[in-house]
Amino acid sequence: MNNNLVPRWLTWAREIQALAQTNYHFSENDFQRERNRRLMEIAAEIIGDCANLEVVPLVNAFTAQVGYATPHVDVRGAAFQDGKLLMVRESQDGGWTMPGGWADVGDVPSQAAEREVWEEAGFRVKARKVVGVYDANRTGPLEVFHAFKIVFLCDVLGGEARPSNETSEVAFFAENEIPSILSGERTRPRHIVDAFRACKDPGCSTVFD
Repeated sequence: MNNNLVPRWLTWAREIQALAQTNYHFSENDFQRERNRRLMEIAAEIIGDCANLEVVPLVNAFTAQVGYATPHVDVRGAAFQDGKLLMVRESQDGGWTMPGGWADVGDVPSQAAEREVWEEAGFRVKARKVVGVYDANRTGPLEVFHAFKIVFLCDVLGGEARPSNETSEVAFFAENEIPSILSGERTRPRHIVDAFRACKDPGCSTVFD
């Protein structure tokens, strides 16, 4: 994706936060820790000012991160039935997405995607291959933390459509039936195109950014 789609101020703020978080982790004394904590606050102030967001929650989010700073990982399950793609409607924004979410620490990535499909849509699935690995948030709406997205092609083993506390609807869509309103960065049109391609051609290559 084109890096120019990300505002320079967000690129700078993310880098300041990541460097400060990593340096905080390796700090040897209180002076170094305080200096790096202040850098995290500056990163939060930049984003708050430029995006018109409250600074305190941003500071809390930044300072809650521990260890060496790395991108977050989002997993999605591209599950098909009769050539149609399973999608869920997010309760939060009303947009449609492939089921998925943040991988937890300790998760096996494929198993995390399988779990998300079960929890959000009510279907037991088995991940078969990786559709693609994506730079997850290069386009709006902008996210504070940088993230990678892994989309798995999944086989449906059983279950039935069942919304969750995070989803209000569950449905399968043909390629020409995909809802026009998607849920932010959770699922983008390119992810759907790649998922259908992988479904139609099991031997196709994994795509990646």
